[in-house]
Amino acid sequence: MPVGQLFPPLLAFSPVHCTSAGGKALFCDYFFKQGNEVKEELMAPSVRNKGWIVTFSGTGINLALGILYTWSIFKGAIKQSIETGGEGAFDWKLASLNDPYAVCCLFFAFAMILAGKCQDKFGPRITALIGGVLVGLGFMWISQTTDYVSWVLGFGVLAGIGIGFGYSAATPPGLKWFPASKTGLIAGLVVSGFGLASVYIAPLSKYLLRIWGLQNAMLFFGIAFLIVVCGLSMLLVNPPAGYVPEEAGTTVSEEKEGIRLTPTVAGWLPESVSIIQASKAVEMKRDIKISEIMKKADFYILWFIFFIGAGVGLMVIGSVAGMAKQSMGELAFLVVAIMAIGNAAGRVIAGILSDRIGRSYTLIIMLLFQAFLMFFAIPIFGAENTSPILLVLTATFIGFNYGTNLSLFPSYTKDLWGLKNFGMNYGIVFTAWGVGGFVMGRLSQMLRASSGTFNSSFITAGVLLIIGAALTFVLKASLARQGLTQKRAA
Repeated sequence: MPVGQLFPPLLAFSPVHCTSAGGKALFCDYFFKQGNEVKEELMAPSVRNKGWIVTFSGTGINLALGILYTWSIFKGAIKQSIETGGEGAFDWKLASLNDPYAVCCLFFAFAMILAGKCQDKFGPRITALIGGVLVGLGFMWISQTTDYVSWVLGFGVLAGIGIGFGYSAATPPGLKWFPASKTGLIAGLVVSGFGLASVYIAPLSKYLLRIWGLQNAMLFFGIAFLIVVCGLSMLLVNPPAGYVPEEAGTTVSEEKEGIRLTPTVAGWLPESVSIIQASKAVEMKRDIKISEIMKKADFYILWFIFFIGAGVGLMVIGSVAGMAKQSMGELAFLVVAIMAIGNAAGRVIAGILSDRIGRSYTLIIMLLFQAFLMFFAIPIFGAENTSPILLVLTATFIGFNYGTNLSLFPSYTKDLWGLKNFGMNYGIVFTAWGVGGFVMGRLSQMLRASSGTFNSSFITAGVLLIIGAALTFVLKASLARQGLTQKRAA
């Protein structure tokens, strides 16, 4: 078989040029002709356009799965039922009100590991379909009961696993359709749907609770999300084998961390490295398996930073409607909706900003700003006559900072360990989100039940965030020593 048939995709994107004459020149012409035909086929408009379809389908799936962030409204309805009593009322302990939410966060996160393996092996379509079915069944189950255990199992376990499968399948296919320079943007757009969901789900939930009650509202959401998630899952597809996303201006070399890089089939590589050597080097360095990353100290530092950033945000999100009720009464649900706008905006803006100034600097800014807001929130959420505008702004910025986590950490995972095993790798990183939500959500509810305020929760959160920022400096220095810090030239 002619060599050109074996390696045309490689040569189609290589910076090598044939300058020799005679037979060798003809051979090279053949090589590059074959390669260009493959490149044109791969870059056909019908293929390129699927990237945006996949991206916004993932966003749509997350717009349904983001109902998790509306828990504080459901929790308020359950609390009211407990206090009112009567036939068919909820009979739970007040300290356990956050348990279905906390368990959902935990199972959501750990399901990401299994879902990541499923996504890597069977593709995003099947994985998201499973997620839609599980979420729908979970909500249908809790719509038929007020039993505490059933809600923990239905909302916490079943819906939690379903959300994990759907969320896991939404981001990776979008990233695979676009070049590395758009990693932050695409990740931010897809996950913004999850954060933005409460903008419509919060007022819709309030309306449905008023006209139908909690049980029927859960049934409605179960059926609706079963249809939406399963339908959009059909649009999630990976690029064809051998597809290489085209960088803008790929004919120009770029400098990262002082190393001159040139576009090739393997990505951005040192010009002095041969194509085959570079491809092997990148495969060894970037496509790292989960068993290997768990041997690295950097993984555990990254995991703990994610635990802090996500846990603090989930602590506030899970209770924000109750926090705002003193000042805003029945309009407290608006805080949930407006906070969601900040949550979604944080994901997109952090993705764009991190593509420009680097993941670590963006993360440090977010953690320190969030720490400031935790201490600032003590008099805001603790006072009875707080200005609603000030309260909403504080909650929105807390949501904004929390949202940055969901854009930065998948980008970190791709940058450090590659896309080949992204599903599994990000699944294990994402367990930090679930453990953080479980620990901080449970701790916050217990402190609230014992002291009557959220002050201790905010102080604990603020201190942890400062520690997280310090650890990010440590992580940045460690990655720089390994030559893994990603910084785009101006």
